[in-house]
Amino acid sequence: MHCSEIKEKMNRAGQGREAFLFGIDFEMERGFFLAKPLAQQTVLFEIGNVGNMPQLPEKIPSYHFKAFPEAYHIYQQRFETVINGLKRGDSYLTNLTIRTPVSSSLSLQEIFLHARAPYKLFLPGKFVCFSPECFVQMEAGKVVTFPMKGTIDARLPNARQVILNDWKETAEHNTIVDLLRNDLSRIASQVKVNRFRYIDKLLTHKGPILQVSSEIEGVLPDDYMEQLGTLFFRLLPAGSVSGAPKPATIALIRRAEKAPRGFYSGIGGYFDGKRLESFVLIRFIEQDESGLYFRSGGGITAQSDCRKEYDEAIQKIYLPF
Repeated sequence: MHCSEIKEKMNRAGQGREAFLFGIDFEMERGFFLAKPLAQQTVLFEIGNVGNMPQLPEKIPSYHFKAFPEAYHIYQQRFETVINGLKRGDSYLTNLTIRTPVSSSLSLQEIFLHARAPYKLFLPGKFVCFSPECFVQMEAGKVVTFPMKGTIDARLPNARQVILNDWKETAEHNTIVDLLRNDLSRIASQVKVNRFRYIDKLLTHKGPILQVSSEIEGVLPDDYMEQLGTLFFRLLPAGSVSGAPKPATIALIRRAEKAPRGFYSGIGGYFDGKRLESFVLIRFIEQDESGLYFRSGGGITAQSDCRKEYDEAIQKIYLPF
């Protein structure tokens, strides 16, 4: 389905206070829209405590999962493309991603069923997503977003202090907070930062990691329900997985990555008739005729170290159980 059709369907559903599930690709070209999503069992989802997930098996079966990351020198070439763009002034923060072949004895549906994450989505034959990152929530006249930037192995000594005191990570997080404040100001008034650089712990099959986030809030127009899709699309693509400024940064991403992202780093969400809850499609395994691929990445600034960014992208390849 083309995104222009999804936008109009969101507007009509908002006007009628009718529930729907949706997904939008990063390029804002294609996606899906499902009315009455709780009444179907094809596209599976769990968003907070709401979803259509079948009964969970008692325990995770024994399994194997292995990643085959691209060689460092290949990543380095893409990294240099981004760094050159940053030095030219095309961008001051760019999200660079990789596509890593993986093998697993688990199906995408089994991964979905066992994954522990606040946002889960399974599109049969396409992808599974177990995202920790909220995009925006719209409810009772307010919009809230939670940009996430900064990741570290929780087992490292003084990990919390290290990530909070890291100059590069702080600068990157500040940039994203400024970008998302600006984005919310396109659709809301009285935009403010409620929480700045708080930490969540995520569990992975390789061990716990820490993620740094902030919370930003704004007041929506009185008639926001009647233009739900129109307002939502003004926020896209998500700043945390693109960069700043958006148009030039997206052009730089295309030069560096050399292929469309598709649903990866796009947006998924659910509207129950009153509340819209959306999330960034990260922690993402896609499937095509050649196999399974785990998508991951991170923010690049002019001060970024190539080896550290490569290692961080690989660190994010995990199963959340």
